[in-house]
Amino acid sequence: METKTATIENKFTPYQALVILLLALTQFTVVLDFMVMSPLGDMLMKSMELSTKQFGLAVSAYAISAGVSGLLTAGFADRFDRKKLLMFFYIGFIGGTLFCGLATTYPLLIAARIITGIFGGVIGSISLAIVADLFHLQQRGRAMGFIQMGFGASQVLGIPISLYIANHWGWQSPFLMIVGLAIIIWALIMLKLAPVTKHLELRTEKTAIKHLWHTLRLRNYRTGFLLTALLSLGGFMMMPWGSAFAVNNLHVSYEQLPILFM
Repeated sequence: METKTATIENKFTPYQALVILLLALTQFTVVLDFMVMSPLGDMLMKSMELSTKQFGLAVSAYAISAGVSGLLTAGFADRFDRKKLLMFFYIGFIGGTLFCGLATTYPLLIAARIITGIFGGVIGSISLAIVADLFHLQQRGRAMGFIQMGFGASQVLGIPISLYIANHWGWQSPFLMIVGLAIIIWALIMLKLAPVTKHLELRTEKTAIKHLWHTLRLRNYRTGFLLTALLSLGGFMMMPWGSAFAVNNLHVSYEQLPILFM
């Protein structure tokens, strides 16, 4: 009887499956927006006549602003309906990505990446908070696994597709493609996702500063944060220069880049 009950609890309801799909799609667009800067690196540097230092700053601008935004948001995010929070940051992400696609100068590109990072950098944590609210403890691992498929799909499928259309319509076109897809996803979230407010019933007297301080005081949390930061740092020190190295050192053509990244 206990096994049967556990099996029933592990099954996703149609609504839960819809939530997973919507959150996975948001992950797909947000991660693709960040990751696509690397494959477009050589094309972007030559198109805008950027030095490697300037391009590195353009990539870093997103990450730095996302980190600051995540830190500042951590203290008050639990005080709002998670659906409204997701919609707010996602529409800001859409605006920043559109700004990237329309940028014609280096300062505008930097500003666009900062705006996109401020809004896009928080969406992943909001998605995980929604999972914690809407799914039983026994379901959360599978739910998070499905949502993270959006991360993988953005690299396996999103990047080659983005490179293909960039070869035909310029480096701005992948950002405009992301904007079009993200607008559809935002509309679906608005129409299909119910308010996520159960956490608001749990009252807390902590201020945002105290909330962050109490979190950082826990050694396990500090270890987890540090390991995650080091993993990201190690990968992203090399990742932005992949296409530039392939094109200029290995003489890979732009037409071959989509196959290489696939």
